[in-house]
Amino acid sequence: MRTAVWRRMQELWPAGSSVLELNCGTGVDAVWLGQHGVVVVATDAAAEMVAVAQRRGVDARQLRAESIADLAALGPFDGVLSNFGGLNCVGDLSEVFDGLAACVRPGGTALLCIMGPVVPWEWIWYLLHRQPRKAFRRLARVTWWRGMPIRYPSVRSTRRLLKSAFEVDRVWALGALIPPSYAEGWVQRHPRAMASLARTERRIEQWPGIAQLADHYVVEVTRR
Repeated sequence: MRTAVWRRMQELWPAGSSVLELNCGTGVDAVWLGQHGVVVVATDAAAEMVAVAQRRGVDARQLRAESIADLAALGPFDGVLSNFGGLNCVGDLSEVFDGLAACVRPGGTALLCIMGPVVPWEWIWYLLHRQPRKAFRRLARVTWWRGMPIRYPSVRSTRRLLKSAFEVDRVWALGALIPPSYAEGWVQRHPRAMASLARTERRIEQWPGIAQLADHYVVEVTRR
């Protein structure tokens, strides 16, 4: 999945671009962007994550996504990245998107990777393992992980919140066919099947309705 995101990052932000990253975690994406000539300012709410990213040489700062407008003076940035569900930990996405609008130059782009609420892979996997509560947990729209509420906004609601300042360019599926991380054992036993699923997913990633059924959906937008 990360390889698919990196492919798009490279197409959106050539060497010399400046990118602001939200929810950077341990800095894996920031390091990759830096290796490709992109200047990254990375943020995360967790001090431990920021410390790991800094040890990797990332310009990382501890900051909640809701406070991202505080970094507007460092911009305007050419792009914004939030990868693999960081925005699912946010209580008020409208506040975050308003902050992003203050940080991104007109014509700049954002790539936002969000966990969706409807994931057939997850249903099948956990039902086969006799765990129905986990199978349908996202349909509740809010779950709890280590004391943190996790929300699962739909594609439609995310587009609606973005439209005041951004133009939605494309929405694509990530993990509609590719098994999620908890199926790693299956993946290791079936590498050829996995490769075939990955190729097929990339061919159909923008088909109507596919993004709504994926483990994550990716929204790409341009600042008006």
